[in-house]
Amino acid sequence: MQTPLAVEAVNLDKYIENGDGRLDILRSLSLQVAAGEKVAIIGSSGSGKSTLLSLLAGLDSPSGGKVLVNGTEISHLDEDGRAAIRGKRMGFVFQSFQLLPSLTALENVMLPLQLAGRKDARDRSSAALERVGLGQRLSHYPRQMSGGEQQRVAIARAFAPQPAILFADEPTGNLDEHTGERIVELLFGLNAESGTTLILVTHDMQLASRCQRKLRLHDGQLHEEGPT
Repeated sequence: MQTPLAVEAVNLDKYIENGDGRLDILRSLSLQVAAGEKVAIIGSSGSGKSTLLSLLAGLDSPSGGKVLVNGTEISHLDEDGRAAIRGKRMGFVFQSFQLLPSLTALENVMLPLQLAGRKDARDRSSAALERVGLGQRLSHYPRQMSGGEQQRVAIARAFAPQPAILFADEPTGNLDEHTGERIVELLFGLNAESGTTLILVTHDMQLASRCQRKLRLHDGQLHEEGPT
C-alpha cells in the first residue's frame, strides 16, 4: 500500500513585484513528501529555499499553484486557517532560534501547547526539556543560555506538541561546528523516535546527507540529487 503524502506542492509559483518588474523566485515547482520521510532542500544562498519552506508550512501564500498538507489544501486558507493547521500538525526549528526573550525555557516550550489549549502543557514541556538535556535550566532565560542551549530549547518546543511534520530552516546555521554536530544528532535522534516527517533547508551537505532525499533548488525549480 502506498505511503500517504504528508506535504505536496503542485505547480507552485512565487514572485515579487518591484520597481524593476517581476522577480520570479519559484516557477511551476512540484514536490511530494511521504509521511515519515526525511527530505533536505539545498541550494545556493538566495535561491529561494527559505521561501519554499515558508510556503510548504503555510507561513506565506504562493503567487500560484497550491500546497496540500495531509491531503488538505492550505494555500487558499486565510492566516487564521493556516495557523490552525500549523498548530495541530507542524513543528519548527529556525536558524535564529526564535525564542521569546521575556520567557523562561519552560515558558517558551509551553507557549504553543498553551495556545493549542493543552492542559498538560507544563508536564509535556518539562519532559521535552529533560529529553534535550536541559532539565536543570527550566527557569533560565534565553540570555542566560549559549547558542547551542537555545537551539535545544527550540527543538524541545518543536517536538513537545508531537507534530506530524517538522520544518527546519538552517538549524545549525548560527552554531559552531562542534555544537552543530550535537544539535544534528539530537534532531535526528528525536525525529527517529517520533517518526515525524522532516523537511529541512540547509547549506550543510553533511547535514543533508542524513536525509533520505536531497533536492537542489536552482532557477526556481527542484532537482532530485538521488539517494543520500
